[in-house]
Order: sequence, then C-alpha cells, then structure tokens
Amino acid sequence: MALFAVADSKIFIGPQKDDQATDFVPADFASIDPEDWVEIDGWETCGQIGDNAAVITTALINRGRDVKQKGTKNAGSMQNNFAVIPGDAGQTAFIAAAATNQNYAFKIEWSSGVKNAFVGLAMTNQRQGGQANTVDLSQMTIEVNSNVVTLP
Repeated sequence: MALFAVADSKIFIGPQKDDQATDFVPADFASIDPEDWVEIDGWETCGQIGDNAAVITTALINRGRDVKQKGTKNAGSMQNNFAVIPGDAGQTAFIAAAATNQNYAFKIEWSSGVKNAFVGLAMTNQRQGGQANTVDLSQMTIEVNSNVVTLP
C-alpha cells in the first residue's frame, strides 16, 4: 500500500456557490469552468475537513444508562496557513470572499491524485505572527458548509 505526502497538494477557490438542502455530488461541481478555479498559493499548513456527527444523548432512568444516537453532521472548520504572497490571485480571491456572506466552491487536489470539492464560507484572513525566523503567515479559515465530495 502506497503512502502519499501532503506535499504537492493544491487548494483552489472557485466561484460563489449556494449551499443546498441535499448532499452535493460530483455533477454539482462539473459545471464550474476549469478557468474559474484559482489556486491559493503559499499553502503551508492544511487544516482538517470531513463530516463529524453530533452526539444526541438521552438519559433513560429505567435503564440507568445514557443512550446515544448520531445527530446532524458538521464538516468542520478548515484552518489553513498560507505564506503571505502579495498579489497572489488565490489569496486575493479568498480575501474578497471573506468580505462577503456568500458560500464559495473549494477544491483540493491531493498529491495522491484524489480530488475533493466542497462549499464553504471564507471566514478569516488573520496574520499569524511568529518568531524572528518564521515566514509571514496568514490563517485563512473555511467554514465547510457541505459534505466533502470526491471528484472523478
């Protein structure tokens, strides 16, 4: 079984895309023109994405036990760090998206060849700071607002 490094993976921001009442499927992203995906350069740290179900806990007196069920799903907050690259089209697009209340399409091309897409809110562009011998970083957080789709 081959293992794949995160190195050489890429993240892209696409156009504004509304969330929907049902899970997304690959066809929902197929209509996005390849020219509309803009790579966000300087990706230094990849945050986590993927569904996590809430836990519904009911304390049953007669059983003396809590019974647990799965609740709603949340794909999380993807906290990515980027080396600040002035004038980068992807970073500029993310900053512009963060100034809106709209969802945007995002795509990750992993070094393994797997491609994922999802819809999310560009939430923050916060300067990271650091020590004297660290690169100037920004933390750009995406609030994932959909399931994460594997593209063909």
